[in-house]
Amino acid sequence: METKTQLAKLGLFDAKVPRYTSYPTAPHFNNDVTPETYASWIRAIPVASQVSLYVHVPFCRRLCWFCACRTQGTASASPVAAYVETLKAELKLLKDTLPEGVTLSRLHWGGGTPTLLEPGMMEDLAGAIFDVAPMAENGEFSVEIDPNEIDDARLAVLSKAGMNRASIGVQDFDDEIQKTIGRIQGYDITRDAVEAIRAHGVKSLNADILFGLPHQSQARITESVQKLLSLSPDRVALYGYAHVPWMAKRQQMIPSDALPTPQERLALFETARKLFMWDNYVEIGIDHFATREDGLSVALENGTLRRNFQGYTDDTADVLIGVGASSIARFPQGYAQNAPATSAYTGRIRDGAFTTSRGHVFTAEDKLRGRMIEALMCDFRINSAEIIDTFGITPDRLNAMYDDVMAQFPGMLTHGPDGLFIPPDARPLTRMVARALDAYDLDKAGHSSAI
Repeated sequence: METKTQLAKLGLFDAKVPRYTSYPTAPHFNNDVTPETYASWIRAIPVASQVSLYVHVPFCRRLCWFCACRTQGTASASPVAAYVETLKAELKLLKDTLPEGVTLSRLHWGGGTPTLLEPGMMEDLAGAIFDVAPMAENGEFSVEIDPNEIDDARLAVLSKAGMNRASIGVQDFDDEIQKTIGRIQGYDITRDAVEAIRAHGVKSLNADILFGLPHQSQARITESVQKLLSLSPDRVALYGYAHVPWMAKRQQMIPSDALPTPQERLALFETARKLFMWDNYVEIGIDHFATREDGLSVALENGTLRRNFQGYTDDTADVLIGVGASSIARFPQGYAQNAPATSAYTGRIRDGAFTTSRGHVFTAEDKLRGRMIEALMCDFRINSAEIIDTFGITPDRLNAMYDDVMAQFPGMLTHGPDGLFIPPDARPLTRMVARALDAYDLDKAGHSSAI
């Protein structure tokens, strides 16, 4: 039977499933995790260990219609300056709670548009961060950079602060598509930004590009990918556009009848994927590509590839701390999320308290299923010996879990003595296979298309 026919029969083109950057996923967070819980988890971090730190800047000069992130527009610098002061206050709380000797394996500024910060704000924020914890040796400091919101002064500050990886969003270079999604960013301005980044000594570059956008065709995505490849990024995230206008009201500006069908989305992905593979990039998980020398490729090779809220990562730290409104932290004990609304976040920090508003405390079953899902998302396989040794379950129970998954995808998966494997032809189903291991009710959460 033709693969696409099998995929259709298994519901691939109709399914709505999580991206599984966490388990359980954020819609299943609850109120059991309080600011006091969060503080106790921070205090439990081992002395002199390494952690990751994510800093969220929710402001944008303009709100792109395609974006479903929690952001807000601003025409002036004053709310951004006030927000930076709040970030600094949260960082001071973190410093007072964090055990001694902790260093940063990863530092990432995301958004929103972190490069909306003026140079002085950037300098202040970086100083406050490194007052909490310095970068570890061989640590990585990355910043999401909007080519429309970057200049030499900002790059000079970021480079001096230690930024050694930049991330740019491309989405698509086609003029009509850019107008339809409310994101005007031509190739020339993107190329100029990349050249400026590298001129400041930042050698590593990430880029995001989307498939499934309105008016996108195989010819158009081919042209955009080829233009992106001319910039020689080290890593590329090839994300599927998630059209969720019931959640992101601004997406109502995008005409639904201009969107490709699920079958067309799969063809767009395959077109872009082949171009990256032909250019000698390594395929990382379900939607990333990297040069052979990049850390993601090395992690894939040695079995240490992981998945978190930023996608795939080679970071092996057990703790990710989120700073800023709506940021999510991950600890061995569970997840903790800051107050989503900027006003609520700011008010609580000014009162001298952490702003944790919800989260999730891991059960033993969460840890088991979470690791199995992560293994599928990263390696397309579950290693039975690892799962049995790590979580102490019996081979009979593990095989029963495999049997349940296999029954939902007849003839598409492989189950042997070593574990469960998703063959290349079935990899478009990966998120659906992961869903088969998800013990939570997914009907109550509106997720994006499986393709």
